[in-house]
Amino acid sequence: MSDITIRRLDDGFDPWDELLDLILTSFAYMNGRIDPPSSALALTPANLKAKALNEIAYAALDGEQLVGCIFCRPEAESLYVGKLAVLPAAQGKGIGKRLLALAEATARDLGLKDLRLETRIELIDNHATFTAWGFRKTTENRHAGFDRTTSIEMRKAIA
Repeated sequence: MSDITIRRLDDGFDPWDELLDLILTSFAYMNGRIDPPSSALALTPANLKAKALNEIAYAALDGEQLVGCIFCRPEAESLYVGKLAVLPAAQGKGIGKRLLALAEATARDLGLKDLRLETRIELIDNHATFTAWGFRKTTENRHAGFDRTTSIEMRKAIA
C-alpha cells in the first residue's frame, strides 16, 4: 500500500457509487450474522451523498482507490461515529485508526467530550478491536421490534 491520503467528503467528491461499494464490501461479512440486517444495505449513492454532506465524513484513498471511510455526527456531548469502513484487503494497516484519530480531533475541535459508536451484539471481534482502541462498553440497546439486545454502545473519552 502506498501513502494513504484522507480527504473530507464535500460537493467536490464524485465517486459515490464507489464509496457505496466500499461500505457494502467492508460490511459484507455481517450479512447473515446480524439481525436486523445492517442499515448499510439501505444506502444508495444519493442518500450516501446527502448523509456525507449533512455529517462530517472522510474518505481514505490509496492513490485513486477508495480504501476507507468514516461518518461523524455531532451530538450534545459526543461525536457519533458511524459507517467506519475499511476494505478487507486494506485492513490491518492502520487506516481505521487514522480515521478514528481524525474523528477524535474533530470532537476536540467541537468541544465534545467523547466519541460514541454502536456495534452489533454478534460482532464480538469488533467489540475487541474497539476496546483495544480505547473504547468501553456503556450500554446495551435493542432495535425496534426486538425483545433482545441487538447492539452495544461504546464510548471513548477525548483527552
